[in-house]
Amino acid sequence: MKKTFTLSRMLRWAVWGGAGITAGVFALLVGYVLIKGVPALTPQLFAWTYTTENVSMTPAIIDTVIMTALALAIAAPLGILSAVYLVEYARRGNKLVGVVRLTSETLSGIPSIVYGLFGMLFFVTRLKWSYSLLAGACTLAIMILPLIMRTTEEALLSVPDSYREGSFGLGAGRLRTVFAIVLPSAVPGILAGVILAIGRIVGETAALMYTAGSVAKLPDSLFSSVRTLSVHMYALSTEALYIDQAYATAAVLLALVVGINALSAFIARRIGKG
Repeated sequence: MKKTFTLSRMLRWAVWGGAGITAGVFALLVGYVLIKGVPALTPQLFAWTYTTENVSMTPAIIDTVIMTALALAIAAPLGILSAVYLVEYARRGNKLVGVVRLTSETLSGIPSIVYGLFGMLFFVTRLKWSYSLLAGACTLAIMILPLIMRTTEEALLSVPDSYREGSFGLGAGRLRTVFAIVLPSAVPGILAGVILAIGRIVGETAALMYTAGSVAKLPDSLFSSVRTLSVHMYALSTEALYIDQAYATAAVLLALVVGINALSAFIARRIGKG
């Protein structure tokens, strides 16, 4: 009994220690970025047009929002509908389900630079889209598709079967049950996957350098080359002339990610209460 109590206490302290280290590393990272970046924020960094004098990040901020929205518009419906098929319509033990799950797990582990190389060879070169917003968005959509599909699948599996049985007992068909009962109950889990996907899109650099380019201006069309915030920060840091501005961009990027996550969490809570 005493040995079990000691082991339990050790495991509890280990858990608390791991949580404390994680929180400490996060606070150190955020604090360092804010301390270095906030003092470097100036009105010139938010000018509407980028020049070599002001190195404005406003075009990059707008490009980041557009890129995120476009990539989600492509990947979210495909990922959610694929997960609905795997959970609600595919037969138990279907070999296709196993192949799809294995494929999605494999795609999740591929480095982003490989996606960038594929996007450059296929979208930029083969389809002749050049370095463009559309090529970058399609590449990112392929990158985040497994993440959205897997998180949606887990969210759907967490919905109790009694919900489905109750709906069927009231005479509802499978399609109405899925879209009126199952999906609304799984929305918080689905949004969690979307939030993770947004974080990966906003922080992506390697894949976009190969597909979207690095032109710091607002896009005229889907085939215009653009520069997201992460690419903008990388470009400034590699030039070694705008280190302070790079830290300022990192602070804005951090604030953008936190804001998007907070908004998504707020929407998830409102939907969950509804």
